[in-house]
Amino acid sequence: MTSPLLKVEGLTKEFAVRGGPPVQAVSGVDLSVAPGEAVGLVGESGCGKTTTGRMLVRLLEPTAGSITFDGRDITHLRGRALRPLRRDIQIVFQDPYGSLNPRHTVGSIVAMPLEVNGIKPPGGTRRRVQELLELVGLNPEHYNRYPHEFSGGQRQRIGIARALALNPRLIVADEPVSALDVSVQAQVVNLLRGLQRDLGLTFVLIAHDLAVVRHFCQRVAVMYLGKVVESGDREDIYAAPRHPYTRALLSAVPELGEGGQGRIRLTGEVPAPTDPPSGCRFRTRCWKAQEICASAEPELVPRGGSRQAVACHFPEPESAHAEGEAAHGAAG
Repeated sequence: MTSPLLKVEGLTKEFAVRGGPPVQAVSGVDLSVAPGEAVGLVGESGCGKTTTGRMLVRLLEPTAGSITFDGRDITHLRGRALRPLRRDIQIVFQDPYGSLNPRHTVGSIVAMPLEVNGIKPPGGTRRRVQELLELVGLNPEHYNRYPHEFSGGQRQRIGIARALALNPRLIVADEPVSALDVSVQAQVVNLLRGLQRDLGLTFVLIAHDLAVVRHFCQRVAVMYLGKVVESGDREDIYAAPRHPYTRALLSAVPELGEGGQGRIRLTGEVPAPTDPPSGCRFRTRCWKAQEICASAEPELVPRGGSRQAVACHFPEPESAHAEGEAAHGAAG
């Protein structure tokens, strides 16, 4: 079995709040990503997926847990020790408008990682930058243009070119298409798929759009209120979700929802991350919750004969279609 390129264990991030309890943004996340694989991290806004991604690329310092990259513990690397890691792990940000400096030309934006790391490519920096622009589907002659001269989709391609400049092995893509027009989203996702295939890249894709994740990722991890509640192969998760929250998420996407059962409408609000519920964090919105759900936190482990890991005391059967009453009970 291939060793994971990235392995995360017990990853936790708390943010201090003046005069109040800390915000538990991420609470004990475990994740592994094999070389050349694309893993999707999905969930509603505020579930902690972006915070997790920023810890993976060491833009945020974890409160607890460990991050191992290619067998090396990178959890608390700082300063000069981080520089070699920046060549191997890059991030593509959500906002193609805010992530590019409007005062710099496209050429200088894409060249910046090379200059910061003192890399002089064969043939010169300009040639390398133009190769990168062409690689992401942009005209290399637009080297001297400014970000405002490009559309949103083109700006995101510039951000992708910048991320590729150092030949990284892992890219964390944080909602890379959510700010784009629907007509452009598929083009950018297809670009990322092509880059993964042609360059052998490994991806962690952070998204709330389950259709995008299904199109791009081989494995999926579903987060709720700072925790991974279900993980497994794409086919298994989408065909038969075992955690009630995953099932509710999928039912809300028309092309992914279960035929004939309709959407599962969750009641109540997502609890505050400063005061998460005891036991299972989803229990306050779950139609299957019982007494044990309040007293014992379920572990993220495979249950029954399933290959999926699910953190639920009462997971859905392996064929979710066999239990229709859950949807009707939640819809009411």
